[in-house]
Amino acid sequence: MRLGLQSMFYKFAWGYQEWQEVIKETDNKHIDLVCCRRDTVSLQAVVSSNEEFLLTKSKDTLFWKAGPIDIGRIEVEVDGAIDIEVKLVGVIPDDNGTLVSDMLLDQSYVYVDKRRPQQVWIECRIDENVQPGKYKGKVKLYTHTMFEDELLQEECSFTVTVKDIVMPEPKDYKFYLDLWQHPSNIARKYEVELWGEEHFSILDNYLHSLAQLGQKAVTLIVSEIPWSGQGSLGDKEPSDLFEYNMIRVTRKSDGSFHFDYSALDQYVEIAEKHSILAEIELFGLLNIWQIPETGYGAIVTDYPDAIRIRYLDVVTNTYRFIRKKSELEDYIHALEAHFIRRGWSEKVRVLADEPADFSLFQTRVQQLQQLAPSFKLKVAINHAEFIQKDIPGIHDAVPIISCAANDYYRLQDIRSQLPGKLLYYVCCWPKHPNSFISSPSLECRLIPWLAEKLGLDGFLRWSYTAWPDRPREKISYRPTIWPAGDTCLVYPGIGGKPLLSLRYKWLQRGIRDYEIMQMAKQSGRTEWVNSMLNRVLKFQEPSQICKFDTPEDVYSLRHEDYECLLQEW
Repeated sequence: MRLGLQSMFYKFAWGYQEWQEVIKETDNKHIDLVCCRRDTVSLQAVVSSNEEFLLTKSKDTLFWKAGPIDIGRIEVEVDGAIDIEVKLVGVIPDDNGTLVSDMLLDQSYVYVDKRRPQQVWIECRIDENVQPGKYKGKVKLYTHTMFEDELLQEECSFTVTVKDIVMPEPKDYKFYLDLWQHPSNIARKYEVELWGEEHFSILDNYLHSLAQLGQKAVTLIVSEIPWSGQGSLGDKEPSDLFEYNMIRVTRKSDGSFHFDYSALDQYVEIAEKHSILAEIELFGLLNIWQIPETGYGAIVTDYPDAIRIRYLDVVTNTYRFIRKKSELEDYIHALEAHFIRRGWSEKVRVLADEPADFSLFQTRVQQLQQLAPSFKLKVAINHAEFIQKDIPGIHDAVPIISCAANDYYRLQDIRSQLPGKLLYYVCCWPKHPNSFISSPSLECRLIPWLAEKLGLDGFLRWSYTAWPDRPREKISYRPTIWPAGDTCLVYPGIGGKPLLSLRYKWLQRGIRDYEIMQMAKQSGRTEWVNSMLNRVLKFQEPSQICKFDTPEDVYSLRHEDYECLLQEW
């Protein structure tokens, strides 16, 4: 059994490497790390063997169900008041069936095939009270079989240099992060009642994980299936991707409607508890996705959008859908009034996800603004036309990276006219840069660097938990459109908590890079920040970002180039 150290950006794809290459990945026995105070810094241990084995991070007794087998035990220690978290790294099949490392597992041990590297995530947490200086750490591998005495097989070392720089709290990050949430999907995966007590307990855990990234927005679903299940009915093996209204609607015996906002309010209050305070984004009021040929069309025929509101009729004790324009308008009026009563209206953003028809979109916007004038608009844009033309009333604009790059100068011209934020997003496209299972690990870290280079406020991603039906077994879904990993950044874990991923951690590191850049600029070191950006990013014109054939044409694949940001501070 062999032990070696790798950077936090190491990623393994099973099946592409010969055994001699695997051995090389355990050759490195020492690594030096640098971090700030109130920060984290991570590395990975890699364990492999010519034979199958179990690897554990626990001191508990362990035997293998299939009989005698070698057992390795990882132990990590470090000087000083530095907390250590150790996670075994799990694999998930990519679209081509290749097993790729991504999940940070909660379990204490894993079975490892012969000649396959097993990654171990090691994270050092440094609070603001840790004194600057250099701290030494060790990673030890103990081995035994059955009733043999455990032996120290191998030992590696690392150092953590703590700089006299204090990182801000995640709630104070300047990077504007908007990862859309899918709460109905979370309820399905944990098999709990939608908007019940157990559901909200689980949602609390997921919002906590978002808060650790500095998330700014909470996602509210305010009509039925605004994405029409993402069109899953056309898939060979459809997954349930429907998101449902958080507002319970009842039609009373006198014909008036009662709106129960308790689930919506509770979700916002949990987000506020986790300091996700900047934005309340509403899905289901604008640019509803329609597939009319399969039944997913508009049901209020004289309204320009396909808003679907389900209600309980107490007279007949049956559920129905609003079909009159006047009743739909009453629903929207009441919703606006509720946000005003709660003092939240300034934070509300009505989301339009990738509108395609410019004139129809204008009609829809005008209708909505007449009904709820306090609601501000936020648009995810994947058509250049929506950047090149002025759309009255847009508060926040979020072009896809290709539009942000190709129309960079136009965006700079209109930025002063935009009252809110200017972000960018990636989704099923482009291939690079992105955050797929197959993406080079540094692309997740690159996301905030690109925002800084392009002068944008932050980043949006459509899918934090838009899982297909069996995400722990198969994250690949609709691979010709959504490359594996497009649908999520975390996985459903036991105990109602998310399993974080390597991609989550890599993005988190990139966000911290961004915060370091902002602190440097505040101290008058703008030129130095620009030199760091030029070291990592290779394009001369923004329009080149999505036109290169290979990742290394766009950005550096050497993690050392990114580390210079802190090492050279």
